[in-house]
Amino acid sequence: MGLDSMHQSASAASTDKPLLSLRNINMTFGGVKALKNVSFEVQPGEVHCLAGENGCGKSTLIKVITGVYRPAEGAVIEYDGETYPHMSPVTAQDRGIQVIWQDLALFPEMTVAENIAFHEVLGGRPRLVDYGRMRRIAVDALGRLGITLDVDLPLKEYAIAQRQIVAIARALVGEAKLVFMDEPTASLTQSETDHLLEIVRSLSASGVAVVFVSHRLAEVLEISSRITVLRDGALVGVYPAAGMTQSKITELMTGKTFDQHVRARPKTDQPAVLEVRGLTRPGDFEDISLTVRRGETVGITGLLGAGRTELALALFGMLKPATGTISIDGREVRFGSNREAIR
Repeated sequence: MGLDSMHQSASAASTDKPLLSLRNINMTFGGVKALKNVSFEVQPGEVHCLAGENGCGKSTLIKVITGVYRPAEGAVIEYDGETYPHMSPVTAQDRGIQVIWQDLALFPEMTVAENIAFHEVLGGRPRLVDYGRMRRIAVDALGRLGITLDVDLPLKEYAIAQRQIVAIARALVGEAKLVFMDEPTASLTQSETDHLLEIVRSLSASGVAVVFVSHRLAEVLEISSRITVLRDGALVGVYPAAGMTQSKITELMTGKTFDQHVRARPKTDQPAVLEVRGLTRPGDFEDISLTVRRGETVGITGLLGAGRTELALALFGMLKPATGTISIDGREVRFGSNREAIR
């Protein structure tokens, strides 16, 4: 199916009344048009992907929807049966629009319960904190996700995957009808990502619409029913996820066609630039050996906490290995600082 006909199919399929519909959205910053007559819609309970390169206008569009930015005159925002020329943050939150930004906007020193329920308990005016109610709200919100956490622990005690869940639970406390997730899997392992996607499916099944923003296109195709693509602040089109491929999405996002084939050229005849032998730093990495030859690209991969960053920092002189050797151009080196590594 061609991209034009796919766009038409997606439009034809959207016959139900949308939860959110935007038309004629324009935004200008410093004389530069960030959004150019963009339209966007989301159905109730739909998982909808908002795709595009960095700087294409995704975050700007989300901030228009949530009232952070006020669009140019002529914009139409229809949400849950009402029409607005523009949103305000208070209106958006009161009407059940929530955003989980990539940095999560949580408070690591506060407890899980406080992070989830503080706005619900405190509201817009100072009052005494009812910690018992706060705990009950937090436990109930986590229970809706099928998750059990110690809500009395400080959030900093939990890994990023659990913090994501806390951010989602906080959105549910606000009676969310529409949740935007900005790069929610960027720092997660595959198993953690799979768990998060299951939570997204359960939200969708309960009637909560989710707008999923991610550069991981395989996840986009797995979780979304439709994909809206932006490029340079303009709408490229709306497409059904069924039948779409990662290469087609990339082409739509960039306006370019890429050769997806990898042609790795062996560099075995080239001299070694970097040689690492038996490099160990207890608790971070152990007995690492590798060779990087001139002109070669070497990938270092592993799960979060596997030691990739610590190894890189050791090679860059910012961490000191306990044992092992590092050689540059055949000469063993010992870096006391990153300045020495740079030299």
